[in-house]
Amino acid sequence: MLTKLRNRGVQDVFFVVCDGLKGLPASVNTVFPLATVQTCIIHLIRNTFRYASRKYWDAMSKDMKPIYTAPTTAAARDQFEELTEKWGKPYPAIMRLWQNTRSGVIPILDYDLEIRKVIC
Repeated sequence: MLTKLRNRGVQDVFFVVCDGLKGLPASVNTVFPLATVQTCIIHLIRNTFRYASRKYWDAMSKDMKPIYTAPTTAAARDQFEELTEKWGKPYPAIMRLWQNTRSGVIPILDYDLEIRKVIC
């Protein structure tokens, strides 16, 4: 699909939000090397809930929000550490999920809140 876009005349892509499909970020960067690839926050949250008991979803969502709304990457890292302290022991798979996608969540933090809303 990406090659078809390229063949139809798309010369460059600025920002791509991916749903977590394995290999998609690498494919995007192969076809559009200058593109910034971001993991979809909604898909990440949905995948998080797959590992957690339904009764904790509200509390977890409140604890996750400061990560993806953090003003800086350092603040997001601090919030992730707090999430790990609270939920890491009962749900280690969730922490691995977030750790594995952390590089995919970081790109959006380089932009102002108003721009983040447009991208998302």
